[in-house]
Amino acid sequence: MSGLSDSGSHREAAQADLAVFVSSIHPARLAVHLDPALSAATLARLQNSSRMRDRLARLVLGDADVAGPAPLFGQPARRAALFAGSIWHARSLLKLISGQDLGVFVDKLGAEFQPFGVRHIGLAVSTALIVDPEQLSEAVEQDGLGCLGGWLATLPERERQRVLLSLPPGSAAEQPTAAHSAAAYAIFGVILPHLASQASWP
Repeated sequence: MSGLSDSGSHREAAQADLAVFVSSIHPARLAVHLDPALSAATLARLQNSSRMRDRLARLVLGDADVAGPAPLFGQPARRAALFAGSIWHARSLLKLISGQDLGVFVDKLGAEFQPFGVRHIGLAVSTALIVDPEQLSEAVEQDGLGCLGGWLATLPERERQRVLLSLPPGSAAEQPTAAHSAAAYAIFGVILPHLASQASWP
């Protein structure tokens, strides 16, 4: 009887993993496989349909098996990238002391990234100071995605694809520079424990 119970629990867990994976796929990735003309609302309905999960997973990943721990502890890839970018540009973030400028940065990316980057300023890479908060926000995101791509390159290809599928096509994570790859190990060495300690992120 316990065997049946364990089997049922395994199936439920697998379906839950599949639902999380399919819901995380970037709509543009799905549209490429289905129909580029589909609206965002239609794509969202398909992603939330339990009957479509297997088919959608097979379309983008080759099969519907997403068993095993989720990369990045199930946290959004963009969030991980923003943590990486905040470390990369920590020297600029340290100078972001004006209330108005900090407000612009927070409005663009969120409140948690500036203090995180400053806390790990010893791992900062960029030495060029960016004073414009909008330019800094863009640089944090782009260099963070590049650093994420450098870290993903160390993972098995299937795990790498699971993360990339949650990002729009053509992001900097797909083709990290040599500099991003060189810094990725140390930067993600502090990001991964932080992500693991987080239960969720809205």
